[in-house]
Amino acid sequence: MAEIGEGPGTVPEHERILQEIQSTDTACVGPTLRSVYDDQPNAHKKFMEKLDACIRNHDKEIEKMCNFHHQGFVDAITELLKVRTDAEKLKVQVTDTNRRFQDAGKEVIVQTEDIIRCRIQQRNITTVVEKLQLCLPVLEMYSKLKEQMSTKRYYSALKTMEQLENVYFPRVSQYRFCQLMIENLPKLREDIKEISMSDLKDFLESIRKHSDKIGETAMKQAQQQKIFTVTLQKQNNVKFGKTMYINDRIPEERNEIVLKHAFEEEDENEEEVLTVQDLVDFSPVYQCLHIYSVLGDEETFENYYRKQRKKQARLVLQPQSNMHETVDGYRRYFTQIVGFFVVEDHILHVTQGLVTRAYTDELWNMALSKIIAVLRAHSSYCTDPDLVLELKNLIVIFADTLQQPFPKKLPMSQSVPHIYIQVKEFIYASLKFSESLHRSSTEIDDMLRKSTNLLLTRTLSSCLLNLIKKPHIGLTELVQIIINTTHLEQACKYLEDFITNITNISQETVHTTRLYGLSTFKDARHAAEGEIYTKLNQKIDEFVQLADYDWTMSEPDGRASGYLMDLINFLRSIFQVFTHLPTNSSDHAAMSGKVAQTACMSACQHLSTSLMQMLLDSELKQISMGAVQQFNLDVIQCELFASSEPVPGFQGDTLQLAFIDLRQLLDLFMVWDWSTYLADYGQPASKYLRVNPNTALTLLEKMKDTSKKNNIFAQFRKNDRDKQKLIETVVKQLRSLVNGMSQHT
Repeated sequence: MAEIGEGPGTVPEHERILQEIQSTDTACVGPTLRSVYDDQPNAHKKFMEKLDACIRNHDKEIEKMCNFHHQGFVDAITELLKVRTDAEKLKVQVTDTNRRFQDAGKEVIVQTEDIIRCRIQQRNITTVVEKLQLCLPVLEMYSKLKEQMSTKRYYSALKTMEQLENVYFPRVSQYRFCQLMIENLPKLREDIKEISMSDLKDFLESIRKHSDKIGETAMKQAQQQKIFTVTLQKQNNVKFGKTMYINDRIPEERNEIVLKHAFEEEDENEEEVLTVQDLVDFSPVYQCLHIYSVLGDEETFENYYRKQRKKQARLVLQPQSNMHETVDGYRRYFTQIVGFFVVEDHILHVTQGLVTRAYTDELWNMALSKIIAVLRAHSSYCTDPDLVLELKNLIVIFADTLQQPFPKKLPMSQSVPHIYIQVKEFIYASLKFSESLHRSSTEIDDMLRKSTNLLLTRTLSSCLLNLIKKPHIGLTELVQIIINTTHLEQACKYLEDFITNITNISQETVHTTRLYGLSTFKDARHAAEGEIYTKLNQKIDEFVQLADYDWTMSEPDGRASGYLMDLINFLRSIFQVFTHLPTNSSDHAAMSGKVAQTACMSACQHLSTSLMQMLLDSELKQISMGAVQQFNLDVIQCELFASSEPVPGFQGDTLQLAFIDLRQLLDLFMVWDWSTYLADYGQPASKYLRVNPNTALTLLEKMKDTSKKNNIFAQFRKNDRDKQKLIETVVKQLRSLVNGMSQHT
């Protein structure tokens, strides 16, 4: 029986199983081992033998490999033993170095912490400064408000409150102190209303007490005016055709003497006669009206004022029981009524809307019915004819007084009639000098006219020119001189008539000399006009010198500068004075309009030039964008003034063109439109045609220096760096443009 041996397929199968065991993941070994038991009998034993043989083969390979690498391992261990000492030395050195680094790092850490702390403090300081810059203007304005309240400048205080609410408080509304200020403003407004109403009550009491004095003054002035008018009419009614003898000139001389005495009496009484403004201070009613207008409660004030004045009118119209006994009772009654209506007429002309013509007419109709009833009742008790006559005269004066508007002012000054009388006295003296010279009437007429011409062209003309050139003569006085010379020029015709009257030589005679007053007074007017233009520019310079710009401000104040608003108000008042220039003929109207327009245009051009020079001043080294914006607010006010037609007669925007150079320059810097400026330079349709490159370069360099010096953190912010680079680029381009212009020139 043959020995049981391995089947023909057994060995390959076991090798396959061993390969799978060696190469397969341990999780999959189970099925492979199970196949060993599933095969032929004794397969397990044979497989174990085969596995042992495989293990022995692997052990032999491992041994061979170890024998092969043993010497290298021994050499490596030997080398490691050699570097062990060096490694220990290196470890000591590294440890020492680390210790020294740690010790040195402690100081660096301390300094770094100090730097961090300083940076934090610096950032906090910058934040505090920024917040203070927001808060300080608010506190300054509020302090200004308190000062205005303490000095009783209530109207200005209300305007300051408006600025605080509209401009300043919104910037710092998050702070508690701001909320306290906001809560306090309504109380301050109520305080102002109460104080102004109290002042108004005092004013009403004052005019009630002074009504009789005001009326007495007005009636006295009306009586003097009537005497003057009657005297002047008598003088004008003197007939022509008198002889050359002195005795025939007695009526004319008598009238002249009467007229002269009337002037002298008026001069003597001028210091004693008081106007309504001298007797009553009207400032409380003006201030109260302005305050209530600002507070939007003007209607309440008007109703209160009219109601109180109606009550006072009823008291004034109530006569005393014994008024009919003496003329003084009637006089006091009439003076109180006149005083009441003089005050109301004054209020009517100096305020807008507080007193209307319909209101005064209503008061007068009420007063008239009462006056008629009172006179009828009390005059019936009069039995003395002298008292009736005095009452009649008093009623006439009362009626005359209520028919002339008050205050009554003539456009010319007192010097005009004085000069006229002096010239006539000179003519009288010249006539008296010629009495015994045995000259004919024609020769005497010619002598009088030539002498009068010398008086006008030499003496009077020289006096006028010297007066005009005096340094203390202001703009208002120069305008008055123009008015006076116009009336004196018109009076020359009456002087010629006067000479004709006393010599009986007609002006139509061929050889009659004419008076040269026309040319004399024209020369004086031209000199006064030139002096007006000069003094007006000097006055503008005085205001401009008060300018106090903060050229490094970060933000504008939000309102125009005070000096400029004062200047504009001054110009408005001055140009209002020009409305008093004579316009009673077409020539005079053209003259007054020309003077006013020339003065206005000259003032605007001079102001524009002064502002431009202020920007380009060589002593001004730095200008911030905030300062440019503030300057722009001032120029806007100048343009608004020009567009408001301060003097009539300008066409379109002629007056605004005086500021066109400033406007285009500021627009260029406000919009920062350098690309358009450089691209369109020299083109007729350029948006910035009036901007000179040299001017733009000068201003831009001032802004460039400000950007470098004033902003300590600019180097850390990208926007500031970009802006600085842009400024430097534009400066280079402008310099190139300016140099090109110089070479071309």
